[in-house]
Amino acid sequence: MSIRKITLALPGFCDRDHPISSPRRIRIFLLIFIASSLCHVSFSQDLHFSQWFNSPLTTNPANTGFIPDADYRIGANYRSQYVNILSMPYKTISIYGDAQLLRDRFENAWLGVGGVILRDAAGSGNLTSTKIYGSMAYHQMLGYSSLLTAGFNVGWANKRIDPSRLKFPDQFNKATGFFDAGIPSSVVLNTTSTSYLDLQVGMNYAYFPSDKIYVNGGFSVHHINRPRETFFASAGFDNRLAPRYIGFLNGSFKLSDVLILNPMAYYSNQAQASELVGGASVNYNLTGEGTTQLMGGLYYRSADAFIPMLGFVWNNFRMTFTYDVTTSSLGTYNNGRGAVEFSLVKHGFFGELNSTRRQSFCPSF
Repeated sequence: MSIRKITLALPGFCDRDHPISSPRRIRIFLLIFIASSLCHVSFSQDLHFSQWFNSPLTTNPANTGFIPDADYRIGANYRSQYVNILSMPYKTISIYGDAQLLRDRFENAWLGVGGVILRDAAGSGNLTSTKIYGSMAYHQMLGYSSLLTAGFNVGWANKRIDPSRLKFPDQFNKATGFFDAGIPSSVVLNTTSTSYLDLQVGMNYAYFPSDKIYVNGGFSVHHINRPRETFFASAGFDNRLAPRYIGFLNGSFKLSDVLILNPMAYYSNQAQASELVGGASVNYNLTGEGTTQLMGGLYYRSADAFIPMLGFVWNNFRMTFTYDVTTSSLGTYNNGRGAVEFSLVKHGFFGELNSTRRQSFCPSF
């Protein structure tokens, strides 16, 4: 499984009026057991996108204003996961924007400012997350062929849940084979909403020795203030968010006048849950000036899923679509259909004159 976990109970399988046949019951019990065993860590794990490269501000705050080929960008992401397992599948939406400022005030340097809003709903308990972050980064050229960046963000996060829509393992009636909401549960929530302040920091480095080679890597630490996230007044375990460590490496290599290769790798670790993704995509130039491009790629999340990607570039707009094809044991239950994800990004310049003078760090057509 990926860093996102199935939590509390499996909707659709856990309805009071839903009968379970004997052969199927064994599999359902197994899934419920796995879900229950993960409950103590599931609330402390973050949202994620397969297209981490199209969610720059949530990947690393140092990405704020780190725009190799434009002055500003605006983007949106949508992800839907476990549609054929859960009656209320995971749905994650984000909207973000960032820009480069004060390029004329600093010598070979600039500031990046931006913000992102995330919204996520998961499962029949309607576990809803809302997060709002503002971020800033400082970018400094090192000579003519490299760039060093440091950034941070500050955010407000809220999580809420509807306990009336949840069924817990101790509400399962073995005699009838149903979950019974009339059976009292030992799980008692003290609140249905929790909010906290959240802090992240990160660094990036880019190397571009020629107009055909671009390499970029970064590292970030999320939740450095370790905020408390819990629906209980007290708990027998540490209910502070565990730090999340993210590292990535990507490149862009111009192979010809019509082809650019983009290899990428991403690693995340939090609370003993990790995610490793690697792969590559290509941009194929459909016009002489590169205003229209076709994109295609394939990524692999270790021990979890293959992620094919298709995309299209038109002027300053880039649209990409990915589909998680589950390869783990979960594929037995979801028939390999893990998640659908869509991204839309617009790059732009503050003025036409600036667009003609602006240096592009990465290869372009």
